[in-house]
Amino acid sequence: MTVTVRFAPSPTGHIHIGNSRPALYNWLYAKKMGGRFILRFDDTDLERSKKQYAESIETDLRWLGISPDVIERQSDRVAAYEAAAEKLKTAGLLYPCYETPDELERRRSRQRALGRPPVYDRAGLKQTKEERAAFEAEGRKPHWRFVLPNHAGNPFETKRTEVTWNDLCRGDQTVDLASMSDPVLIRADGTFLYTLPSIVDDIDMGVSHIIRGEDHVSNTGVQIAIFEALGATAPVFGHHNLLTTRDGEGLSKRKGALSIGSLRESGVEAMAVCSLAVLTGTSQAVEAVPSMGALVEKFDLTSVSRSSAKFDPEDLKGLNARLVHEMPYADAKDRLDDMGVGGGEAFWTAIRGNCETVNDAKGYWQIVGGPVESRIEDEDREFIAKAKDLLPDGEMTLETWGEWTSALKAETGRKGRGLFMPLRRVLTGLDHGPDMKDMLPLIGRKSILDRLP
Repeated sequence: MTVTVRFAPSPTGHIHIGNSRPALYNWLYAKKMGGRFILRFDDTDLERSKKQYAESIETDLRWLGISPDVIERQSDRVAAYEAAAEKLKTAGLLYPCYETPDELERRRSRQRALGRPPVYDRAGLKQTKEERAAFEAEGRKPHWRFVLPNHAGNPFETKRTEVTWNDLCRGDQTVDLASMSDPVLIRADGTFLYTLPSIVDDIDMGVSHIIRGEDHVSNTGVQIAIFEALGATAPVFGHHNLLTTRDGEGLSKRKGALSIGSLRESGVEAMAVCSLAVLTGTSQAVEAVPSMGALVEKFDLTSVSRSSAKFDPEDLKGLNARLVHEMPYADAKDRLDDMGVGGGEAFWTAIRGNCETVNDAKGYWQIVGGPVESRIEDEDREFIAKAKDLLPDGEMTLETWGEWTSALKAETGRKGRGLFMPLRRVLTGLDHGPDMKDMLPLIGRKSILDRLP
């Protein structure tokens, strides 16, 4: 069997780091198992689904390193969903209900007041043709519910009906269908909720494994029942914990600060996002993994914890810095060129250890090329004048800094911070930064002399 997985976002907004978790889990699982990854847009909500969001999701996934094998759109497959709905209606498994949302809520409130679970009582299934015609005459349109197989022939006498599966992340799972309401599959306006289209697509597209968030665990028993009602075997399921902030707050498309696009624009590395999204909430250490190939090797669904996957957005900074500190020049070159940063490999090697993002290189390039706001304390003015006199002749090399400071130490008696800091401040305007032995050849003799008053 070829492993086939899918990621099925709704193109109603930009994806964020929380959405990236199931996308990455599915893609990594496919790669690890030699399988296929389908990007399937749940775009049947024509009013809210936008082409620009679908395009941004594709862009964001590819930036993360996820290249779909197939791209599908549910808006192209409505006929298949209608055919499946007719099959269920013919089998007596999909029935019309005419209650309004207000009527349903009042009924649920009464059940709660009586201490009963707010489970739908299948009133729609009891209605006669005449009663349904009367509702139609009032102008009501029905929503359609699927009859759960939680009875022994009489749908009004439910019994405990356990649906079990071995979850890739959570182990053996059980859901009792008797504790659940018959799910609505078609709205009163004739549009489909995601459940039926998703199942029909999974069947038609040969999806073998469904890996998604733990908020779908309770839905799984219902969906297995619908798979079987349509004559199909349900895929293997895996439900991972959800990514939340440290205070337990969930993520949503409305919180744009953690959108993949905004993280990319702020200079965060894709592998920092991937490392955090995949490893947080597992038994593995959250570390900066340098490549998707290395992440495939580390990926293990059985390491996913049953507890929440809380993360701190600040953790991205540390992961990102570690990736930048070890980044080869070849990987940074194009971005440096786009920013107008020169200096080649020597410059990048000199400054990368002080960068949290590749974008930080622009500031250090300004220090190399100038102008620089030199800083000189009053007590250091004589020392700086002496430093100008003692600057070694010729081109600046990696040995120049050592020669220069040794001569200054012998002449002035200064050492340590008192020796090095005034030179750093006057040449770079900073208290901290790249090693000065690497910076001198980059700044060059003329600029060094210009900065020494």
